Amino acid sequence: MESTRRQFLKNSLAAAAGTGLASLMPQARARASANDRLTVGLIGCRNMGFANLKGFLKFPDTACAALCDVDAGVLSERAAEVEKMTGKKPKIYADFRDLIENRDIDAVIVGTPDHWHCLPLVMACQAGKDVYVEKPLANSIAECGVMLRAARRYDRIVQVGQQQRSGAHWQEAIRFVQSGKLGSIRRVRFWANFNYGAGQPAVPDEPVPAGVDFDMWLGPAPARTFNKNRFHGLWRLFWDYGGGLMTDWGVHLIDMGLWAMKISGPPKSTVSTGGIYASSGNALETADTQNVLWESGDFAMEWEHNAGVQTGPYGRNYGVLFLGTNGTLVADRDSWEVIAEGWEPERRMEPVQPVKSDNLDHDNHVRNFIDCVKTRQRPACDIETGRLAALYAHLGNIAYRTGRKVVWSDSKNGFINDAEADILAVPLYRKPWELPKI
Repeated sequence: MESTRRQFLKNSLAAAAGTGLASLMPQARARASANDRLTVGLIGCRNMGFANLKGFLKFPDTACAALCDVDAGVLSERAAEVEKMTGKKPKIYADFRDLIENRDIDAVIVGTPDHWHCLPLVMACQAGKDVYVEKPLANSIAECGVMLRAARRYDRIVQVGQQQRSGAHWQEAIRFVQSGKLGSIRRVRFWANFNYGAGQPAVPDEPVPAGVDFDMWLGPAPARTFNKNRFHGLWRLFWDYGGGLMTDWGVHLIDMGLWAMKISGPPKSTVSTGGIYASSGNALETADTQNVLWESGDFAMEWEHNAGVQTGPYGRNYGVLFLGTNGTLVADRDSWEVIAEGWEPERRMEPVQPVKSDNLDHDNHVRNFIDCVKTRQRPACDIETGRLAALYAHLGNIAYRTGRKVVWSDSKNGFINDAEADILAVPLYRKPWELPKI
């Protein structure tokens, strides 16, 4: 049974959302100087959420007040780790709404599975808290739109965990592409080949593990029995919770292409082909083999993934390629380089030897968020940037699932003459959860 305080908060949030009166909501404490401490709470503690928190705790002007997770074992283990790191035991919650109610918390880290990104972010924004949210921004196009509107309505700082935006060698590579030295860019290519995308051998359903609130883990997703292949980590390969390699790695790499090519809107159209060709005996719904082509009109932009292998073009199992008339720039998280190639020898530029990463992308990204919370400036990967990368990834999956070319319209907030694609863009939330109307 919900507490009186939670019901009061719920009613207040609903009133503010309905009237557009963001002033009704409690605002994060004002910070007079860069030395003020930022107090954070983490929702979703197992993998990237906790990695993000550890990134925050590297900086002396941050503190962790609380943790929330639906797995009591994970929650207990992480709380002990935080106490060991900081000397202070955080409060622990099984329900993210209780954490959001904590008035000591300035900012929330959302490290949940993708289908659980939307509601905590919206509620945190409504409660006057800034948010660092893992990528992809959400598990559907509609949720991305709701989250963007919430961040803007409640004037919140939101950083999406596409940390390559804060990487020095990525920034240098983008500047090189935009300098014109490669000549005319005719192809932008992304690829990601990872073993985990092939899933695991199918196993029978089983009882819910002790200490796990599985109904809460499912949340707005459809009710179903427990299976370990749809739980910790492996949920990414099932449509109700994630979008496979297309959304997991896609948003990181697609984001670099959109940034370099100065793209701020949807493609003219999207087509995709692929299937489960190599992993038919495994537990997964997303494609293990997939190609996507986004129509830009000025150059080709394409995605490819091959799950179950970890090799790829130019000796990189994942990466981004910009094919110009004077040369080709190839990049991943380790380095970028320029290969001298082109059909006119006299136009070929000199090669650029690999420029190595300093491996500070994540630390820089967290620091950027902390600073932006204090200055109220837009962060390196603002929610609008995260929404655009997620849109391209979701368009790739929707084109794959419908088996035809799809055309998305931002002004229409829907697909052009495609009711089936529109259905895939909007999740059907399981009661009592509801997709917020912002």
